[in-house]
Amino acid sequence: MHTLSFLPTRTLMASLGLVVFGSLTAAGPAAAQEKTVTIVLSEEPPDADVCNMNKSTIGRFVRHNVGETLTVIDRKTGELAPYLAKSWTRVDDKTWRFKLVENAKFHDGAPFNAEAVVKGLERTFHDPKITCINKAKAAIPSVVGKAVDEYTVDISLDKPAPILPVSMNIVAIASPNAPLDKMANIAIGTGPYKMVSRTSTEIVLERNEDYWGKKPEVQRARFIWRSESSVRAQMVAIGEADLTPDIAVQDATNPATDVSYLNSETTRLRFELDKAPQNDKRVREAMQYAIDRNALRGTVFSKDVVPATHMFEPGVPGYNADVKLRPYDPAKAKALIAAAKADGVPVDKEMTLICRANQWPGAQEAMEAITGYFRAVGLNVGLRCVENGQHTDMNTKPFDPNRGPILIQDSHDNANGDPAFTAITKYACEGANSTLCDKKLDDMIYRASALPIGPERVAAWKEAFGYLYADLVPDVTLFHMVGYARIGKRIDYKPTIDTGTSVALSSITFK
Repeated sequence: MHTLSFLPTRTLMASLGLVVFGSLTAAGPAAAQEKTVTIVLSEEPPDADVCNMNKSTIGRFVRHNVGETLTVIDRKTGELAPYLAKSWTRVDDKTWRFKLVENAKFHDGAPFNAEAVVKGLERTFHDPKITCINKAKAAIPSVVGKAVDEYTVDISLDKPAPILPVSMNIVAIASPNAPLDKMANIAIGTGPYKMVSRTSTEIVLERNEDYWGKKPEVQRARFIWRSESSVRAQMVAIGEADLTPDIAVQDATNPATDVSYLNSETTRLRFELDKAPQNDKRVREAMQYAIDRNALRGTVFSKDVVPATHMFEPGVPGYNADVKLRPYDPAKAKALIAAAKADGVPVDKEMTLICRANQWPGAQEAMEAITGYFRAVGLNVGLRCVENGQHTDMNTKPFDPNRGPILIQDSHDNANGDPAFTAITKYACEGANSTLCDKKLDDMIYRASALPIGPERVAAWKEAFGYLYADLVPDVTLFHMVGYARIGKRIDYKPTIDTGTSVALSSITFK
């Protein structure tokens, strides 16, 4: 068995403190006896398909609860660990062989075996009627599975696959009965919880008593959603909910119940590189210099966010420390814009910054402030905030050819320990969220991706990101983000890097 080690890229920024306060108003003695928890989220999930569980709005209730993967990164050790696959070995440079657990089954009764894995991979990566977020996150569009025997499967790419087992910690295995022409609204997986109902106000999971692994303590979970951070915080304070994983910094006022954590997200503004005036590098650089990140921290962003030069953290091997943040310099921004204008670039052309409503608490206010910075240096930038589904459509290929020179507020998490999960999706010609297509960069990305883990791979990634961020300037990188959770008096729960995309019920215990 090959064990790939990835050191954790984040640590908790505060220790968890819990005290008894308030009174339970919604959960009576019967609910307490049944060990039911209520978790309040910020957004209603658009669907419940396990192939979308790397999207935070879906992953918060699906990932590690309903849907499971072949491998998993152990956050305590940083190592890649077995999950639905017991072990894996490399067959050749493009193929890995996975030995599967033999006592798992899907919630709809279908057996979990090699054929199910093959069909699940086919649906996620090659079904023309659906577009899975897991496919974009894994950045390996050519995946092919082949059953060797009932519980052995070979998984191959059409190119060298040195970290394929790592990619498999992103890809959930759907039931062979999952629909092929649409996303599922009831998630079906092999996990410790079954999704038993969904209404316009809540999603209910119940413990899978036939689960193949260790049985968790929580028996039933209600996931509800409220868009206002203050409402979510108050619901936990008075006992109407047990946990909210996402509140605004201004609502994280009780050190006994509120904790901050780096949440694996980095946020940026993505340029339209083929549309004026953003197709001029001077304009793109000017927009970097126009923003006062220090003033944004502690006001419309949390004081704990970290200014970003890459779309992943310094702890990921391949981060290039020689790439420097362009500092706040409005005079330089104005000079760059003037030079572009003198050469005929239509710098007065209207641009629209597209933000996702409630992407994080205070997101709209943050984008309003950034729009103000752009206007202050003479650019004509407006703001439009859209709902989650519309934002996903605008941020994912195929792009609307008539969309104009927009800026997309985009967030990305790379908790998987390798730059490939960022570079291909965000910057390669084929990337699902990429407006960039540079042959030199693509060659650098795919060369680095093909190298085995080690110093040569790290050096290749550093070279690629040096060229990307210094020479191409494809976006305005903003911050590595933090989240704030509030934990109620009935439970013990410790947020981790995964909390931004998954609230694993198995990590919750009762006092």
